Amino acid sequence: MIFSDENAYLAPAKLNLMLNVVGRRDDGYHLLESVFCLIDLCDTIYLSVRDDKQIILQNPQADVLPEQDLTVRAAKLLQDKTCSNYGVDIGLDKKIPMGGGLGGGSSDAATVLLVLNRLWQCGLSRLQLQEIALELGADVPFFIFGQNAFVEGIGEKLTAINVPKRHYVVVYPSVHVSTAKIFNHEGLTMDSKHVRISSLESDILLHNDLQEVVVAQYSDVAIALDLLQRYGEAIMTGSGSCVFLPTDSREDAMRVRDEVSHFYPAFCVSGLEQHPLYQLV
Repeated sequence: MIFSDENAYLAPAKLNLMLNVVGRRDDGYHLLESVFCLIDLCDTIYLSVRDDKQIILQNPQADVLPEQDLTVRAAKLLQDKTCSNYGVDIGLDKKIPMGGGLGGGSSDAATVLLVLNRLWQCGLSRLQLQEIALELGADVPFFIFGQNAFVEGIGEKLTAINVPKRHYVVVYPSVHVSTAKIFNHEGLTMDSKHVRISSLESDILLHNDLQEVVVAQYSDVAIALDLLQRYGEAIMTGSGSCVFLPTDSREDAMRVRDEVSHFYPAFCVSGLEQHPLYQLV
């Protein structure tokens, strides 16, 4: 497979501007309420259709078996659901840190579903793709939904929400946080009060119920958070390990990014209103 702009598709990251754990289902899944915001930090997925039904990941990640990679799983799932006779060559150009709470793997999977639905001529609707996406992970439907959203349940309930245009400094403490470990921790808050969407439209209060547990378990996350909080109100995204600081201008974000990057990898990013591939469905 030759990687080129002609078969390149973006997979954007996300930030959790707020994340509350409001309960737990009988099957063990936690019930969440969160505001997901798309940002312009993107992986690039290269997809080239094959006519022999083979799904081949051309450049597997060092510590992920090809059959376990979410891009491969997404392609195989769509192939199974639609009985498609096509296959695909997949290439990955990773820019989103793995295990940072930015949804990189989920976004990669969503991009594969969105693009192959078009290239394989499957004809599935956005809602049908979201239903398939939930089988791959709780965050994947959001990236199919393609708009900033108030997310409820285990990730399947999505309501479009207006998020003011902001610029962010994202710091990656270079550690991989175990999501399962955090959600199973005995100190995790699981009864936060429910949030009303109407209140979020006017004021999104930065908050993350998982942060206290993660900071206590991972010293690098605590250090990175303390570093960013010297510049303003910073919080952790998702289940970590990335932390972020909203700023009013890209110049401010770049200045802070340059200063904190002496300690940890840091990114200057901007919020997006829609997924770059929103119009594919």
